[in-house]
Amino acid sequence: MFPILLDFGYFPLHTYGFLLALAFLTALWFSARAAEREGIDKAAVYDLGVTIAISALLGAKLLFLVTEFRYYADHPGEILSLATLRSGGVYYGGFILAAIAGIWMSWRKGLPVWKVADLCSPGIALGQTIGRLGCFSAGCCHGKPTSQPWGIAFSDPYSHQVVGVPLEVALHPAQLYQAGANLVLFGLLWLSLSRKRFDGQVFILYLVGYAASRFVIEFFRGDAGRGFVFGGLLSTSQFIGLLLFPAAAALFLVLRQRHRAASAG
Repeated sequence: MFPILLDFGYFPLHTYGFLLALAFLTALWFSARAAEREGIDKAAVYDLGVTIAISALLGAKLLFLVTEFRYYADHPGEILSLATLRSGGVYYGGFILAAIAGIWMSWRKGLPVWKVADLCSPGIALGQTIGRLGCFSAGCCHGKPTSQPWGIAFSDPYSHQVVGVPLEVALHPAQLYQAGANLVLFGLLWLSLSRKRFDGQVFILYLVGYAASRFVIEFFRGDAGRGFVFGGLLSTSQFIGLLLFPAAAALFLVLRQRHRAASAG
């Protein structure tokens, strides 16, 4: 809708980039605030956030290259092109690498790994809410054509040029669907911090909540560059989401059993 927030002529400030930065800072602030309430050094959380941010950007780009492997195998020079660098990548790639890096860094710093994961989860969901508004502003991650009265028609040629969104066609506002789902998830996670029974429970709720909402909303998405498996039956994100359900269930059982053993001991 508004791909360029401010145009300085030689340097346009893209709305997506601005909101993405705001999303990261907001997520980091909420995580540090939650950590401080639990007596954890917020400076350590800020340091952790830098590692997570870099890992997320790298992981998102890597999974994007994997999903578009055939194209980049035929056009290797495009890997470092401006179009590739501008793309946000695939969220799950960023999340998986960031989670691995975050867990490893927390362990190295002597932080309570699963407690930190819980404390960061609401901030991540809130950051995603803001990030999806950035997607909406740019036109990326757009929905399929729809006849519903809430359909959104993009009209800025720059959006079409950069992300390929169809112009003057009513589309499902898939970005807003995901932003709304993430906002609800943020509220649930924030409330769960004070009600959880063991460390890691809030993080597991995030895994399940996000995977479920993303799986459903993917059916309304219309952008082509998402990768597909099983002959186009599922998108890459839906497939990864399905894998996360048993992984979350296994993690729940392990952490709950560990908590019970610690309580009994």
